[in-house]
Amino acid sequence: MLKLLKNMKGYGKECVLGPLLKLMEALIELFIPYVVLNMINNGIEKSNGSYIVWSALLLVAMGLIGLALSITAQYFSAKAAVGFTARVREKLFAHIQKLSYKDIDKIGKSTLINRLTSDMNQVQTGVNLALRLFLRSPFIVFGAAIMAFTVSPEASTVFLYAIPLLAVVVFTIMLVTIPLYRNVQSRLDTVTAKTRENLNGARMLRALVKEDDEIFSFTEKNGELNQGQKFVGKISSLMNPMTFVIINIAIALLIFKGGLRVEIGLLSQAAVVALYNYMSQILVELIKLANLIITITKAVACGKRVQTILDIQPSIVKSEPANETSDSFVEFRNVSFKYSRGGDYALNDVNFTAEKGETVGIIGGTGSGKSTLINLLCRFYDTSKGTVLLNGEDVKGMSGSEIISLIGIVPQRSELFAGTIKSNILFGNENATNEEIREALECAVASEFVNKLEKGIESPVEQYGRNLSGGQKQRLTLARALVKRPEILILDDSSSALDYLTDLKLRRNIASLDYKPTVFIVSQRFSSIKDADKILVLDEGQIVGAGTHDELYENNEIYREICVSQTKNA
Repeated sequence: MLKLLKNMKGYGKECVLGPLLKLMEALIELFIPYVVLNMINNGIEKSNGSYIVWSALLLVAMGLIGLALSITAQYFSAKAAVGFTARVREKLFAHIQKLSYKDIDKIGKSTLINRLTSDMNQVQTGVNLALRLFLRSPFIVFGAAIMAFTVSPEASTVFLYAIPLLAVVVFTIMLVTIPLYRNVQSRLDTVTAKTRENLNGARMLRALVKEDDEIFSFTEKNGELNQGQKFVGKISSLMNPMTFVIINIAIALLIFKGGLRVEIGLLSQAAVVALYNYMSQILVELIKLANLIITITKAVACGKRVQTILDIQPSIVKSEPANETSDSFVEFRNVSFKYSRGGDYALNDVNFTAEKGETVGIIGGTGSGKSTLINLLCRFYDTSKGTVLLNGEDVKGMSGSEIISLIGIVPQRSELFAGTIKSNILFGNENATNEEIREALECAVASEFVNKLEKGIESPVEQYGRNLSGGQKQRLTLARALVKRPEILILDDSSSALDYLTDLKLRRNIASLDYKPTVFIVSQRFSSIKDADKILVLDEGQIVGAGTHDELYENNEIYREICVSQTKNA
């Protein structure tokens, strides 16, 4: 949490003025019982009407000044808290963008979502309250005790016993609850992950009739979160009643001792009223302090969770490359890869080359390693064994920006962002002109539906492209990749939602591109890759065949079975 507070730089004025104004308001509040004491002694007992009026006006003025100070302090505290949180959230988001697929798989997407939302909100609330109350509440507690001693040192000895006892209760509960809140937040990650998984796979769950199993699993995870929250809530809830009991016992003792002293003439009734008011102030402030400590406890736990993400160093960075070169534009040399969560190798001893301007088709069943191969080419993951060479050099010696500048990728799942068609395509090349955008749309066979829209390329796109069909989304993501004129174009099963005629037009347009990129087409449909210069057949993470369509159909049983099964189905 202390590392995070470095991001408070630039908000020094707010961090000083917020607590300072609160302390000034607290100082005014401490003098109110003293004014009331004098009003009773010099006004009410002596029937001095003018003194009573002036004292009442003074109390009103003190209240208005305190209100103004409080509102101003709230403004500065909120400004600092919101600015600090926005800065940390931006830094966290930027850091997440630098993490590799491997890092994100290890952390979990749901955890990252919680860090950016729930955890950051808790940190913001904690910082805001700390700036306003962290100094004010202790100041009132000890200030009220000191003011009480100026009224009657003998009767105020009760404060000396009550305040340390209250401090022990508050800090003991705080120390116990900090790790418990951290545990609760981790259980929230699990529930978020389960929720996200079910939302993304809702159709598949219904198709497999697994709704009841998932309801049971979610109920179990949610129950664990519920129990954890209840347990830490029970401990936290002890703070208010315990402080109430201690303070009320102290008030009873104070009134008892004060009454005895009034009886023998050592203390006035006004002094007892002032002492009672000071004890009440302590009670109110300790309740605030107790709630503040609970909030700060949550904020500290959440801040530590955020800092753990910021402390993670990206596992894929520009490093010392292998002392290997290649005459081919793209080469996989003895490449094997295993995901970090264990299991068998997703790819095992893969070797192939691709030349500039060549079209390479990649085909195989689900789970054969097609997308994994593409992820290694883009260096979203690093190989477990072997070397991937791009333009003659090891990709480990290249930065992520250098690799991506060469590659235009159309992922298996079409991802569009809220905005317009134009703004989505500009993700591929932010400097593209309207003419270049239209050329990319034409090549992606998307212009035929874009031109029919009322606003053309300025037509709105909803989040995830919800207002577009699957085929339209795939063609727009392809246009986004084409507008950057990449040297390597990767189509990762990106025509699955297209009809055969549109798919054919698309492949012909790509083949006629004037800058002749090296094209990788990943597909489960042989018709999408049959015209490729080279076809790789993957099965259980291994290349079991390589060649042209005719060669593989003649000599490779797995490829022939794929072709025959799809021809029969057609």
